Amino acid sequence: MATDSSVRTRNPTVARSTVALKAAMAVTGLIMVLFLLVHMYGNLKLFYGQAEFDDYAYHLRTMGQPYLPYSGGLWIIRVVLLVSVLTHIASAFTLWARSRRATGGRGGGRYQSTRARRGVQRSYSSFTMRWGGVTIALFVVYHLLHLTTDTIHPGGVSSSAYVRTVNGFEIWWVVLSYTVALIAIGFHLRHGFWAALASLGANTSRRRRRHLNALAVAVAVVITVGFLVPPYTVLFGGITA
Repeated sequence: MATDSSVRTRNPTVARSTVALKAAMAVTGLIMVLFLLVHMYGNLKLFYGQAEFDDYAYHLRTMGQPYLPYSGGLWIIRVVLLVSVLTHIASAFTLWARSRRATGGRGGGRYQSTRARRGVQRSYSSFTMRWGGVTIALFVVYHLLHLTTDTIHPGGVSSSAYVRTVNGFEIWWVVLSYTVALIAIGFHLRHGFWAALASLGANTSRRRRRHLNALAVAVAVVITVGFLVPPYTVLFGGITA
């Protein structure tokens, strides 16, 4: 009879099971999608002018007062996002490593179907998930250094969030870097949003699968276009400091 210790050695805990890791990726991914939608809404306030945009940036730091200290609410959001990102990355890496071990380092094998007789089942979005995630991570670091901490400031230094943002987006290579990153985000969202809902049990029929695909495309397009409209409007002179 196997001892309790041998059973624990052979069987991973529930928290580290593949199902749990996929659920963790799904929940943390949806948290980040929600943040992107709210962040996109905030960025669109550029169209209302400097006073409105700077007031929005100021209230992000004063929300929750007097029950929370200055920037307390913003730091709670940052901590939730950081935990979500780290959990998402750790779960993804663990699942990838298990897949590599299970297949002798070759990754998942492809199979033939009537729609893809050469065995190519993956969409471009799913194919680029890993490198898209790396691109997004690098972009987030650059984005924080540029518009949050003001550590780097293409276009000039300013205490105004509005002026700092407009000054940056008046430079073509800054807009180009945002475009590349947001296209990567769009592809990541296209597959990731669908996979998240499927992992949480929403993919229950062929009809539901079509609806999930349509919803994933819509979310990816809305977020990508919504984030790209302000920088291109600035670049072509529609918004000025």
